[in-house]
Amino acid sequence: MGGGEVTDWQGRRVTVAGLGVSGVPAAKVLHARGAVVTVVNDGDDERARAQAAELEALGVTVRLGDGATLPEGTELVVTAPGWKPDKPLFTAADQAGVPVWGDVELAWRLRGPDAAPWLAVTGTNGKTTTVQMLASILRAAGLRTAAVGNIGVSLLDAVLGDEPYDVLAVELSSYQLHWAPSLRAHSAAVLNLAPDHLDWHGSMEAYAADKGRVYEGNQVACVYNVADKATEDLVRAADVEEGCRAVGFTLGTPGPSQLGVVEGILVDRAFVADRQKNAQELAEVSDVRPPAPHNIANALAAAALARAYGVPATAVRDGLRAFTPDAHRIAHVADVDGVAYVDDSKATNTHAAEASLAAYESIVWIAGGLAKGATFDELVVRSAKRLRGAVLIGADRALIREALARHAPEVPVVDLDRTDTGAMLQAVREARRLASEGDTVLLAPACASMDMFANYNKRGDAFADAVRELGTGT
Repeated sequence: MGGGEVTDWQGRRVTVAGLGVSGVPAAKVLHARGAVVTVVNDGDDERARAQAAELEALGVTVRLGDGATLPEGTELVVTAPGWKPDKPLFTAADQAGVPVWGDVELAWRLRGPDAAPWLAVTGTNGKTTTVQMLASILRAAGLRTAAVGNIGVSLLDAVLGDEPYDVLAVELSSYQLHWAPSLRAHSAAVLNLAPDHLDWHGSMEAYAADKGRVYEGNQVACVYNVADKATEDLVRAADVEEGCRAVGFTLGTPGPSQLGVVEGILVDRAFVADRQKNAQELAEVSDVRPPAPHNIANALAAAALARAYGVPATAVRDGLRAFTPDAHRIAHVADVDGVAYVDDSKATNTHAAEASLAAYESIVWIAGGLAKGATFDELVVRSAKRLRGAVLIGADRALIREALARHAPEVPVVDLDRTDTGAMLQAVREARRLASEGDTVLLAPACASMDMFANYNKRGDAFADAVRELGTGT
């Protein structure tokens, strides 16, 4: 079952590891195809019991509170992407010679013979924005598409739905790629690589290797970041189809086989005739919203994948103009007394926060939360000259405070010794006190949110609410 395609699921004994966003649909799809499905789940809370009842009504066996034991007779394990590779269930599967697939692998194997090709995007930061930009460009070219994978429409729904797609814009996390050995994209991009999720992968090398899987078997283009050599190294290591090309994107002037920026214009020197001499104008920097450096890089990566698929230059421009960024991604909330307030609550790690800080010249920085093992010295060193002040919140704020003391001792710091949700209002008020006309108060926490908020969306909402209170003078 590990090697070839599975066409007959009747009677095959499949264990689905984990309920939730991917586990429940996988169990339903496999059960509908005649597989004998058992779902195992670590948790036994109210939500899990409700999901279990729904599946059991269909005839699926569910074991709550026991995610470690491999059910007897299992021929295949289909896992939720977040389950760590060192879990006892996977050790038992390996010892029994049972293959383990993720939700992406399952979707890939269940595609029909005329399935839409995949344009895949991974990276530490920027995946969602890039995939949404890509889908917008593809739509502007008149193609039927969807942003799928780690975002939006589930991959199983996309490949099994009644609506046929021409091409799919697919966001893939390192977790998903780890469990997707058969995936072969039309073209793929790794946007950047920085330490993240190392507790899951075990090492930076293992994390990078899983990201690099996105290039395996690419047909047309492996898109890499010229400014991030590690992404190019992954291309060099990949086993691709004959004729597949390495295509770089850069914020500078592009060389042959690259996309880049010349005098405020996004240009293509990869997908043109005689790329040694010619360049194709794609769009203006002002067509990218917001036109922050890292977001221009996202746009170039999206454009490269679209051009690899044969999309005309005008569709790149029209798609970028039509794209609307998600909330909490460098979202301008308001100007109050000449100070801009910007919500980048999505900046949940140091790499994302550094990109956010690089977009503004004079910043009062609101940061802190759960560090997830991160260190902040490099971030502070690179951003110190832009900082006019810092307001620190959350459980691990001391790590940021100590980095600021070491590398930016002249920057005034307010350390809020509270982790209740009301701390955000106080943080915004303190930031207002530190800011001068022309400054930007930037929420770019460089940390996860769960110590104070349900998720980064709630954190960003709290920031926006606090800013609006400032604006009404309360």
